[in-house]
Amino acid sequence: MRIIAGRFKGHGLKSPPGHETRPSTARTRESLFGLIDARMYLDGAEVLDLFAGTGALGLEAISRGAALVTFVEQDAEVLDYARENAEKLGVEDQCIFIAGDAVEYLRRYSGPDLDLIMADPPYKLEAMEELPDLAIPHLDVDGIFTLEHSSHHWFDEHPRLMTSRPYGRTIVSLFRPALPPEEETEAADSEPSSAPPADPA
Repeated sequence: MRIIAGRFKGHGLKSPPGHETRPSTARTRESLFGLIDARMYLDGAEVLDLFAGTGALGLEAISRGAALVTFVEQDAEVLDYARENAEKLGVEDQCIFIAGDAVEYLRRYSGPDLDLIMADPPYKLEAMEELPDLAIPHLDVDGIFTLEHSSHHWFDEHPRLMTSRPYGRTIVSLFRPALPPEEETEAADSEPSSAPPADPA
């Protein structure tokens, strides 16, 4: 596994041999960050990497300009690999490592609003459907929540869904917070009317 783009492009990342992790493929990560880059600037961003595994997503974000990434991973042994990867890149001072349950971390989070929250959970996670509603309240108004999931879960009816894209067996869905009331009003006012034009007198 390697960093795809940014200042650490091509740098390899260590992962535990034979461990039952499901890291994002290079193609999925490249596509995910393409979707992110089209919607926000990562320079100086504060990021939360949930179900972080060996840290591939969060370290990719740092390579592309993120200022600080918090990695949350339940398996402490796997999290040690994320820490080792960060040290190898010399960015450990931009990283916070938390060994714990990602869903509970979201439920209890009380820190500052974040620019980007990324989640790559096990596909059979019971709380999968809850994740957008747990994450979105912790985003900055221009922030994004990304979720990787299988076709067994669909979020098409979620009011904050921006887009969903399939990449093989993985679907990447992006969510954003509601606009402030004044911006919602401006957006509604700027939409063209669907009513037919009046007949000329």
